[in-house]
Amino acid sequence: MAKIAYILLCHKDPEAVVQQAEQLTAAGDYMAIHFDGRAAAEDYQLIRTELDGNPNVTFARKRIKCGWGEWSLVQATLHALQSALEDFPRATHFYMLSGDCMAVKTAEYAHRFLDEHDRDFIESFDFFESDWIKTGMKEDRLIYRHFFNERKHKQLFYWSHGLQKRLGLQRDIPADIQVQIGSQWWCLRRRTVEWILGFIRTRRDVMRFFRTTWIPDETFFQTLVRHLIPESEIDPRTLTFLMFTDYGMPVNFYNDHYDLLLSQDFLFARKISPEAKELKLRLGRLYAAQGVSFQISNEGRSLYRFLAQRGRSGRRFAPRFWETESSLGRQRELLVVVCKKWHVAKRLLEQIRQATSIPAVEYLFDEEDTALPDLGGIQAALMKRTRHRRALLRMLFEYYETDQLIICLDPAAIDLMNDFHSDRSSTRFLHIDCAFSDDYLAGHAQRTGLAGARTPQLTLERLLPTIRNDILHEGDRIRDAGYSRLYNLREGASTEENAGQLSGFLNLPRDKAMEIAASQSLFAD
Repeated sequence: MAKIAYILLCHKDPEAVVQQAEQLTAAGDYMAIHFDGRAAAEDYQLIRTELDGNPNVTFARKRIKCGWGEWSLVQATLHALQSALEDFPRATHFYMLSGDCMAVKTAEYAHRFLDEHDRDFIESFDFFESDWIKTGMKEDRLIYRHFFNERKHKQLFYWSHGLQKRLGLQRDIPADIQVQIGSQWWCLRRRTVEWILGFIRTRRDVMRFFRTTWIPDETFFQTLVRHLIPESEIDPRTLTFLMFTDYGMPVNFYNDHYDLLLSQDFLFARKISPEAKELKLRLGRLYAAQGVSFQISNEGRSLYRFLAQRGRSGRRFAPRFWETESSLGRQRELLVVVCKKWHVAKRLLEQIRQATSIPAVEYLFDEEDTALPDLGGIQAALMKRTRHRRALLRMLFEYYETDQLIICLDPAAIDLMNDFHSDRSSTRFLHIDCAFSDDYLAGHAQRTGLAGARTPQLTLERLLPTIRNDILHEGDRIRDAGYSRLYNLREGASTEENAGQLSGFLNLPRDKAMEIAASQSLFAD
């Protein structure tokens, strides 16, 4: 009978990891865990302490720091696979999971299904001929070397890519492999995993190639399985049910999706919303149950497409993604930096990036050319960003795989501030109170079209008091809005005072906040 070793890559929520491991091993299956090396040491220790007594759980021998789109995700998977192979000699299948996945069938059903289908289940489609990649970079993923993380070092990533293109530094794909692409959520037989690990020990050229490929977790295993295993033994599908919105983001499942998920022809589903407590509880009990029958209708994707195309309102099954959940999420923290001097806020964000790992986006509702990832078009225009503001921010939270996000707003955007403050997420504001010289105000008048290069000095002198009063009025509106978590950074305040405000806003230790507040050039014009 089939025995499954689950390969779990995770980076947060240690309590949920423990719960997931206990649920999936309760029926006699196994789990090998790689917990991201970037995560807090105490979180990893909690997982080890809780699960060390479980003989069906093992851990990757080596923890590494993982980054989206990097080789590190493949390397972490290989570490976990190696541990699973060594520690679970009775495992017949190896199933890739994330912390957002949950079983939608019983262990009894899953074992019977794998016994009846002696195949490797992995999406693997020709990289160049298929249309699996809908938007963004395609061939350039392979023919150029990618050394930088696109999300953390965007400028370096695209600078390196552009430089290679200009210099014609294309590279060859190893001659005897045909690159494939597909979902990273696969289920492979033991023999296949052993062959893959044997292959990578002898083919250093292939390993070098994939180490600098962009998003290799969508190509590495998919290519090697096709290279090593006869086509008749591969089912090019994933056993994990997942859907994507019109904007290319994963659809989240909620409490009222239980019956829908059980009726799909899949063993697992992704992504289960963190807020779907009841759904998680019911699915957690399901895996170890016996004698459960399932009526497979498999209508999930067509039903979602039907409802989404018609823009149907409501939460059941599949409304458009911005209607599915109007909140950013109760567990998320939106940190809003509000400053009239945009260059001051941008300097502060740079200091925060150096001191923390919190993703930060500059004036995304004010500047058309703010650096944003490709989110399927919703980020293309200021009007669209503002109209779908919460959808945009939810997608940024998903893109950066974080529960904390910093954005910048101009003090005039009081409507946006009020909207975000009313959200069920935790929202904190940092108002930067700057001094405004006449020269700055004159420049501001020109930037906003209130004055031109040839505006007479007398007209400017009459205009500046009005502009100054407007800026002061914007600050008063923010202070009078009654925001529950409003912090203030003042140009004339001491470093200690400003550090106290930053500490509260960022939830940082005092010494870290002092490093940021002590920047000598922060308020300079």
